[in-house]
Amino acid sequence: MAKIQKHIEIVRSDIGLSSLSRASAGAIHTALIKHYQSVHISHINSHAELAELKDLQPDLVFLGVKYVPEHAHLGKNDPNKLWVAKYLDDQSIRYTGSPTKAVQLDLDKSLAKRQIQRSGLNTSRFFITNPDSLPSSAQMPFAYPVFIKPPRMGGGTGVDEHSVAHTYTEFYTKVASIAANHGTDSLVEEYLTGREFSVAVLMSEKTGELQAMPIELIAQANERGDRMLSSVVKTSNTESVRSVGDGALRSAVCQLALDAFRALGGRDYGRIDIRLDYAGVPQFLEANLIPSIVDGYGSFPKACQINLGLNYENMILQIVRLGLTHHIPTLAEQPGILTRNNG
Repeated sequence: MAKIQKHIEIVRSDIGLSSLSRASAGAIHTALIKHYQSVHISHINSHAELAELKDLQPDLVFLGVKYVPEHAHLGKNDPNKLWVAKYLDDQSIRYTGSPTKAVQLDLDKSLAKRQIQRSGLNTSRFFITNPDSLPSSAQMPFAYPVFIKPPRMGGGTGVDEHSVAHTYTEFYTKVASIAANHGTDSLVEEYLTGREFSVAVLMSEKTGELQAMPIELIAQANERGDRMLSSVVKTSNTESVRSVGDGALRSAVCQLALDAFRALGGRDYGRIDIRLDYAGVPQFLEANLIPSIVDGYGSFPKACQINLGLNYENMILQIVRLGLTHHIPTLAEQPGILTRNNG
């Protein structure tokens, strides 16, 4: 079979910014090189390396990096970081997944929750705090237990057996721990006691419609009976996965996932996490618009396999084909660019 004459660059980072591990990038490369003439992996750790990617002029970038800081040690706090999707848009280079505004919401869980609230969708009440601005016990806006996690870290980072606080002392201790260990504020939410779902969202090539593919995730209960997808659980891939049967619950979970994906400005594919409250009502937890797609690991590939029978290689190929169909704006269409025809 003749290979398709396209040049694809799989982009990841070596400085802790990548949503693609080396193993994941390698698996994507293996899947694509069977079908496309030129497939390479680019490691983008600096602005200079991003410029080198531009000079390659690929037909498509398989995007696994959200931003690149000017100074690596500043990471996400670098005021001069470049958002890779925005950079590629400016260079008229196609890429997989969502545009920058959506990825910025994905990166900050509190911003995503605010956008979900503005859109009239369900998400648990929350606030942001740190050891220097803690509310007093009397000022807590909702009852215990509360769930505490870093707002701008993925992969379950900062989530452990102490993330569910049942008292003010436990709340204070966990907030202080996140500040000390991760150098960040804490996102404090009402703890949702119900079942947890991860919903893969993928655009259908046939209809152009978004498809919602839910799976239920079940973590082992700790000594208090709390279940959470901690960093240990996610890293070890030990949560149980169940299909979600037809019925009112599936419909409600899928509808919230699709509404949330659209509200955040998602494009082509991504993952929406949802949990039920005490009354069984689905509530938005968070989004990941560049989800982990390691073969046999992570909710997105599992959901595609369970719901559509879509294996890993065909899932990757569909994401790439969707990316290759994106319209590239002309200079006249790009906002802020003046031409002789528009003044």
